[in-house]
Amino acid sequence: MSSLALTASSHSSASAALVYVALLDAESWPSGSAYADVEWDVPASVDRPVRVGDMRTISSRTGRVFCRERIVELVPDQRFSYEQAAGPFESHRGSVDLARVPDGGTDITWSAIYRHTLPLPDTLRRRRLQILVHDLASYANSVVSRHS
Repeated sequence: MSSLALTASSHSSASAALVYVALLDAESWPSGSAYADVEWDVPASVDRPVRVGDMRTISSRTGRVFCRERIVELVPDQRFSYEQAAGPFESHRGSVDLARVPDGGTDITWSAIYRHTLPLPDTLRRRRLQILVHDLASYANSVVSRHS
């Protein structure tokens, strides 16, 4: 079974703290996002934040489930890591790293390692990852714009 490691980057004018909050709240990303629906098994709230071990289901616009993910690492304002618990890949692990930029904003790097079980072109996976990181940066930017 072959594997593929991908990395995609983007920049947001938002602080790392705001990007991190947006990352955890993927279900609120705009309708133009690559995600159509993200649903947590146990929804986070003020009284119960997202935790390592939490599970979420990601679905397409047609309602087809893309995958189920388990959160494996949370470092506030710095890193969010997950692994696929079920879906079209035998193994998929991803991390989103946030780096504060001295002159403002945040550099976002989304990395993923896939172990193929479906014959999807690698270019499609690369494009999808770049869309996800761009959607996250755009959403965080829009939040900053609304509050300026």
